[in-house]
Amino acid sequence: METHNKSFFFLFFFPLMKVIWMLYLCVLFEGTKANTQFHTLQISSLQPASLCTPSTASGSSKKQSTLEVIHKHGPCSHLTQDTTTTTTTTATASPPLSEILTHDQSRVESIQSKLKPNSKKPNNLNEKKTNIPAQSGKSLGSGNYVIPIGLGTPKKTITLIFDTGSDLMWTQCQPCARSCYTQKDPIFNPSLSSSYSNISCSSAQCSLLTSATGNDPGCTTASTCVYGIQYGDKSFSVGFFAKDTLTITPNDIFPNFLFGCGQNNQGLFGNTAGLLGLGRNSLSLVSQTAQKYGKYFSYCLPSTSSSTGHLTLGKSNGGAASTSSTVKFTPFATSQGTSFYFIGIVSISVGGAQLPISQSVFKTAGAIIDSGTVISRIPPAAYSAMSSAFRQQMKQYTSAPAYSILDTCFDFGNLTSVSIPTISFVFSGDQRVDLHPSGILVAVSSTQACLAFAGNGDAGDVGIFGNTQQKTLEVVYDVAGGKLGFGGGGCN
Repeated sequence: METHNKSFFFLFFFPLMKVIWMLYLCVLFEGTKANTQFHTLQISSLQPASLCTPSTASGSSKKQSTLEVIHKHGPCSHLTQDTTTTTTTTATASPPLSEILTHDQSRVESIQSKLKPNSKKPNNLNEKKTNIPAQSGKSLGSGNYVIPIGLGTPKKTITLIFDTGSDLMWTQCQPCARSCYTQKDPIFNPSLSSSYSNISCSSAQCSLLTSATGNDPGCTTASTCVYGIQYGDKSFSVGFFAKDTLTITPNDIFPNFLFGCGQNNQGLFGNTAGLLGLGRNSLSLVSQTAQKYGKYFSYCLPSTSSSTGHLTLGKSNGGAASTSSTVKFTPFATSQGTSFYFIGIVSISVGGAQLPISQSVFKTAGAIIDSGTVISRIPPAAYSAMSSAFRQQMKQYTSAPAYSILDTCFDFGNLTSVSIPTISFVFSGDQRVDLHPSGILVAVSSTQACLAFAGNGDAGDVGIFGNTQQKTLEVVYDVAGGKLGFGGGGCN
């Protein structure tokens, strides 16, 4: 009888214990796995510091063909420094977030109107010259990040907004025949550059302006080609289409670079000298330097405005992630037009759980990646699902009123740290990109923060993967290869 009981014990008890142990391990694993689907962060990390802390990531080190990227409103930017007195240098106040978001919305509406199927044909600049607004418009809303670049012979350094959603490079030029806004750098004087020359109206180069600016070029009585570019908020630049020597680094010099020499520029451009276009068009920096850089560039935007990032041109001398095996590539989607970089969004996950969003939601209007848009815009159905899931996983925190275009907001009161769900995107080619915490929440005050996304007003509006969601990622544009890459830890 005792032997029989022992047999029963070994036959049934040990297998049962094995099953219980395996279940315990599964629960333990799932619990550990669930914990990895949240970020714990200090509230203070969402706010920029008062002092500049340059990035220490290897991709931002000074390499050939690499430029430092700076937030134009942060302490690392000379654009914010007030040097009106000889004894002190102080930082000028940044515009409030509400103003930045208003300008961002103007930019988004401009992009979306251009990409609507029934958008208007290019305007004729000669016909519109008398109708160009005389008053100053609002801010361009063309991006927060700037780079220094050299122009002319001898080289003069100017600070330009870099923008993947634009093509033509332009800068304000003396003598400012009609109007120039206030900029920090000395305004470029073409008469002092031995390599400067205007483009004639009859040249084939002049005709390239139509696709790059959305306006047919004008012509002066001296047969000089005139460009004009107007933005969604009515700010604009008009001037001579010209060529001069562009200096990226001491070893990367490009003679006869085509650009706009602005004589009538209005709008609040954040004290910058103009804009550098990194779009697909033949007049963009990407295309005009293709022989050297092969239509390949990458950048990293810092997590806060008090740090720095980088813009690297070319593959062989690229930043840390441009040749890294950790970069995940997704093919560019079919482009509508020649400027924007279209990408395919497949799905979005919040807290490790994929949102129940039909593929057709993302395919209706498609999406672009844009360095100039601050807050990402996604289809209304996708945003509704994201907001609902995010709120559910943040239910332990107090809700706060909407702030401008941001409506999923929280009041963290006296808390010093919070736990927020991860957010990840899956792009075409089954490439998953995990967002940095600074790309998930945006601080609207010292105690309140909001989900850093906004829903489009219409399902037919193009989605935009904006610069807040790109923070700390090495974003690699292999334009010639038709693909976009994302690598983690591009800059601190």
